[in-house]
Amino acid sequence: MRFAAWAAGAALAVVVAWWAWPGQAAAPSSIAEAARPHLALPAGASAAASRPAGSPFTDAALRERRAQRELLLQRLERARVTLDTYRQQTRYPHESRPLAEHPDQVHPFDPVRESLPLRFPGTKAAVPGVRIVTTQDRVFMSGDETVRVSVAAQDDAGRALPLLVTRAVAFDLPDPRQAAGRPQLALDFTGSDGIYSASFQPSRTAFADFAGTLRLQVTLSQDGRQGVVNFDVVYQPLVPAEWGGITERVADGSLDFNVALTVKQPGRYVVTGRVDDARGQPFALVSFNDELGGGEQTARLRVFGKLLRDAAPALPLRLRDLQGFLLLPDRFPDRAMLARREGVVFTGARHALTAFSDAEWSSEERSRYLAEFNRDVSELEAQLAGTPPPPGR
Repeated sequence: MRFAAWAAGAALAVVVAWWAWPGQAAAPSSIAEAARPHLALPAGASAAASRPAGSPFTDAALRERRAQRELLLQRLERARVTLDTYRQQTRYPHESRPLAEHPDQVHPFDPVRESLPLRFPGTKAAVPGVRIVTTQDRVFMSGDETVRVSVAAQDDAGRALPLLVTRAVAFDLPDPRQAAGRPQLALDFTGSDGIYSASFQPSRTAFADFAGTLRLQVTLSQDGRQGVVNFDVVYQPLVPAEWGGITERVADGSLDFNVALTVKQPGRYVVTGRVDDARGQPFALVSFNDELGGGEQTARLRVFGKLLRDAAPALPLRLRDLQGFLLLPDRFPDRAMLARREGVVFTGARHALTAFSDAEWSSEERSRYLAEFNRDVSELEAQLAGTPPPPGR
C-alpha cells in the first residue's frame, strides 16, 4: 500500500513538473485539464499560501513561466506588426508608388540650394558671420545640356552682404581611369546686388569628349575676406536615346502611359515620371526599369489600379517632369542622361475609377514573404496556446 501511494504521488509530480518545465511544448489537453484543478487558487488566496509543501511551483519557477509567456506575447505582436506592415507596403508594385512616399522626387528639377561657410581651401577656420548661398540646377549632364550656378553672401541673420567673384575656372577632377589634366577653362560670372551666376556647357568647350566629374571652382571676396566654393557636375557626352510621343491605355486593371523612345544605344534604361491629379495635386511616382533594344521602343509607366482606387484622385491625370538615363555598368559615369522633359508632358482622358482593379499587387517574391510572415504568426500563436498562464496570474 505504501509503495502504491508513493508511486501515485510520484506520477502526479512528474506530470505537473513536465507541464511547468520552461521551454517545453504544450501538454496534451487531457493532462492540462487534469492538472488544472490541483493548480487553481482559491479566491483571495496568494500563490505562496496556496502551494502545498513540496510543490514544484517555486517563486522562481512562476517568475520564469510568466517571463516566458510575456516573451511569447511580445514576439507574437512583433510578428503580426511585421506581417501587416509588409502587406500594406507591398500593396502596390515598386514602379507605381504614392508620390508622398518620395518627397524628394516631387520636384526633381528644382535647383540644389546650399548655405556654406566662407572658407579658403586648406584652412579649418571659416570666416565668422558670413554664409555663401549657392544654387546648382543639375548634377548629371549629357550631350548639349547646360548647368547654371549662382553664389551670394549673407550674414547669420540672412541679410545680403556685398560679394565679389575674383576668379572662376572649370577643370576635370583627377580620375585614374582616364587621362586628366586638361587646361583649365575660365568661367564668366555676372550679376549685381551681390548675386552672381554663370552657365557652363561642356559640349562647347575642350571638355566636349570628356566623361567624368568636372569642377567649377569659384574664388570669392567678401569685404576683403577670401573664400572658395566648388560646384561638381558629372558629364557624359553620350545621349543614348531621344524622346517620342506619349499615349495612354487601360490595361490589366491599371492605367499605362506609354512613352516612345528612339534608342541609339541598347541597354538598361530607367525612366521616371510624376503624375498629378486634375487639380495639380502630386499623386504618383511611376517608373520603368528594363532592357531596351535599338530603334523605336516603348517605356511603360504604369499607374497601378489599386493605387487609383485607394487614393481616388481627380481625373484626368497629368504626367510631368520626365527624366531618363541609360545605365552604364562598371563605368564612370555610370549613366548617360536623356534630355529633361520639364512640366506637364501629357494629359490623359477621363476614366471612371471602376475601370481599374482593386486587387493588390502580386508576385512570386511577395507571396513567398507573406507565407513566411504568416507562418511566423501561426507558430507563435500555437506556442502561446500551449503555454497557459501560470497559477496566480
